[in-house]
Amino acid sequence: MLLDAVGNAVSDRQRIPTPDEPTPAAVLAELEKLAEALPGFDRVSAGFPGVIKRGVVYTAVNLHPEWAEFPLQAELEKRWKKPVRVANDAAVQGYGAIKGQGVEMVITLGTGMGSSLYTSGRLCPGLELGHHPWRNHTYEDYIGRRGLDKYGKEKWNKRLQEVIEQTLHTFNWDHLYLGGGNTKKIEFELPKNVSVVSNEEGLLGGVMLWKDETLGK
Repeated sequence: MLLDAVGNAVSDRQRIPTPDEPTPAAVLAELEKLAEALPGFDRVSAGFPGVIKRGVVYTAVNLHPEWAEFPLQAELEKRWKKPVRVANDAAVQGYGAIKGQGVEMVITLGTGMGSSLYTSGRLCPGLELGHHPWRNHTYEDYIGRRGLDKYGKEKWNKRLQEVIEQTLHTFNWDHLYLGGGNTKKIEFELPKNVSVVSNEEGLLGGVMLWKDETLGK
């Protein structure tokens, strides 16, 4: 999506399927198609499902092993001759949702479980809570799509309630935002300091990548 300087959409949202084998080469080829469909941009914000530090992909467990230590930000700048900032996809979505007050956390519920953490509006990069050990497996094993398919909706909802409580005691967040397609399957009343955000907010959050100067270092 093309955005103006304050985050207002100036184009329709464009979508393209993730390749069946999502290697760097295959994903970049699809990104080229998106760039061609959205001409006229002067900078790029990209959210990526993995651990990102200083524009480099360290892990992308739900994509492909070839992404390990891939310099995605530098590669996109080289291809498009434009300044680029890359962050974890949950972090970008969070930038579009947070208020910049206190400790705020974002958890995305989709194929896996994305996570991001902010203090006074500043991102703490590198958080990958989904693959952290919890119970007998990991958070993602219980509330990612695998957990939903394996345990069913009722138990998935119970585990999600436990995750909300666990992360509150771990991070002492002031507000938790839940994003991702599987938020539609939530069947319990959320606490007053927990709210659901749409995927559209992730696109609008791309503008905020340029307001946090620490991401460019």
